[in-house]
Order: sequence, then structure tokens, then C-alpha cells
Amino acid sequence: MRKLIVFSAVIIVLLLLLKRKDMTLRQSILKTIYPLIMLKGKFFSSKKAIQENTTGIVPPVSFYSLSAVNNAGDTVQFSSFKGKKVMIVNTASDCGYTAQYEELETVYRQNKDHLIILAFPANDFKEQEKKDDAAIASFCKINYGISFPLMKKSHVVKGNEQHAVFQWLTDPLRNGWCVQEPLWNFSKYIINEEGVLTHFYSQEVSPLGKEVISAIR
Repeated sequence: MRKLIVFSAVIIVLLLLLKRKDMTLRQSILKTIYPLIMLKGKFFSSKKAIQENTTGIVPPVSFYSLSAVNNAGDTVQFSSFKGKKVMIVNTASDCGYTAQYEELETVYRQNKDHLIILAFPANDFKEQEKKDDAAIASFCKINYGISFPLMKKSHVVKGNEQHAVFQWLTDPLRNGWCVQEPLWNFSKYIINEEGVLTHFYSQEVSPLGKEVISAIR
């Protein structure tokens, strides 16, 4: 019994040490074990994890005809992205992959002269984004210092409420080839300087992975 009490006390102390000031205990633990979570993708990667537009199919519906409302309530016209590469990511604050915010910020800072990153928070996977837009923005700024655009919280999976941007990303009649909806939070889509959807990467692929870096250079 005494050993159990000591063991429990040690666990409690460790959990308290892991707890970060502006995160829940769950968020703190998930950030700490993120490297272990990513190991699964390295050894047991899904066949859908990386998809590429190998023939350069041009989208029937222009990417630059799209728009989205950002976290502050302003409409962003995608026509303003002409000549730059764009990475679109569906995100969440309470996910095992939330630490990818930090990696996305690193990628953005290193490539922002030719790269736009758009984060679309969504509560579509296990309700891992319950916060409202103001709380999401605060969480991202305080814990990850993100400077790339956050869009208004929306739905990214297929259905009646799917955001128009993700309708385009997941419909080959619009984008030319890709049918893949997000597999989980932090799925990534790359659009090149001409508005062509070139790649899909699942949450298993780090934004700092060589495959992603090669696609955005």
C-alpha cells in the first residue's frame, strides 16, 4: 500500500512538472509526447499519407476564385496569393499533433517570402477544437507564437457544412485530381504558384519533413 502511495505521489509530481502555464494538462502531455506520436507515422505510415499530382493536372475551377473569412472576421481573397505557394492545414488545439503548430511556424518564417500558410481550425475529429475563434487565436499566439493566418473555425470533412475551400481541395471536378479529405487534424495541402494543387500530406508527415520542404521550395 505504501509503495502504491509513493508511486501515485511521483506520478502526480511528474504531471505537475509537465503542466505548462497556458495549456491544460492534456495539452501539456500531448506536446511532450509528440515526438513519440510521430514515430508511428515513420514506421507504420498509411498509403494515403502522401499523395502527389504527378502529371501536373490543372484544376477545372480556379483556386484563385476562392475566399475565406479569417479569425478576425475579414474576408481573404485567394487571388491575392498568385505567384506564391500556399499550404492549407486543418488544425485543432487538443490533438496529439497540435505541436505541429510550432513546426508550421518554423516553416513559415523560413519561407514566407514565397509561401502562405493558412490554418483552418475545425472540431471535426473527436471534438478536439471546442474553443471559439478568440480563444483559438490566443492559444496559438501564447503557446506557439504563430504569425501565419488563422481562418475562422469551420468544418473540413465532407458533408453539407464542409467549407468551400475544402470542397475544392477534396473534389477532383474542382481541383483536377484529389479526392482525399483530411485524415485527421493537421492534414496538409500544397498549391503551387500557378494555383495547381500539387500535394497532400497527412498528419503523419511533419511540416519539417523533407517531402514537405521539397514541395514548398
